[in-house]
Amino acid sequence: MTTTSPRTPMTSTRTATPSPRTATPHRTATAASPRTTAPHRTAAASPRGRTELLRADRSPVRVLVVDDEAPLAELLSMALRYEGWEVRSAGDGAGAVRMARDFRPDVVILDVMLPDTDGFAVLGGLRRELAEVPVLFLTARDAVEDRIAGLTAGGDDYVTKPFSLEEVVARLRGLIRRSGTATARSGSTLTVGDLVLDEDSHEVSRGGTSIHLTATEFELLRFLMRNPKRVLSKAQILDRVWNYDFGGQANVVELYISYLRKKIDAGRSPMIHTRRGAGYLIKPGE
Repeated sequence: MTTTSPRTPMTSTRTATPSPRTATPHRTATAASPRTTAPHRTAAASPRGRTELLRADRSPVRVLVVDDEAPLAELLSMALRYEGWEVRSAGDGAGAVRMARDFRPDVVILDVMLPDTDGFAVLGGLRRELAEVPVLFLTARDAVEDRIAGLTAGGDDYVTKPFSLEEVVARLRGLIRRSGTATARSGSTLTVGDLVLDEDSHEVSRGGTSIHLTATEFELLRFLMRNPKRVLSKAQILDRVWNYDFGGQANVVELYISYLRKKIDAGRSPMIHTRRGAGYLIKPGE
């Protein structure tokens, strides 16, 4: 079987105009109001070819996402988990400070407009808990004076909506490196039960037995393994693995899930599971 090279994530030029307060994670959106929040429909930055960042104790980098719009917070969280980072989220200022106290994040994404207060006030509470934590402000306001206000208030960086997920990830990586809270490690191995995936060599094995995958199968398995025990919808999988470039075949996800099952689960305890009406997940075989 010939393995083709993985697709390079592409940014779609399709647009949709959402209603106010609605985030649209799969399209480029035009803000209907200052509270409309939708990033450019760019797939999150792939870890391929990148140096993995880890905390000093070799555990995953921790990121706190503070935004009251659940679809946007979930989209950001998915992109960051794909980087291999541990992510928590909060929907208001008070919750953000409590979460920071318990979670001890290495970096924070902070929306300026929150239901109980503004991000500038929240920043003070965060800094009382974690004096040096880097903060990336996220806002729909793009006037120069707003950017200056955010940076003057003590923010470390500033991204306006709509935004590219790749840009957010890149900026976070820069903040983490500059803060000195994480170390770099080249190479990355994902392990779920007895299934092992090497992101550098693209080798996959289960129980010590090598498994050959095509490029697309490898990308699908990597996405599943970066989110173990988490149900991933078809839309999330299409956006991550195919970027909607799948020739109009609506059943492409089911088709490739079946391919993976034949190679990963054949004759073994099943690891890839279907949650009818919800999506797919991977977990250690029983």
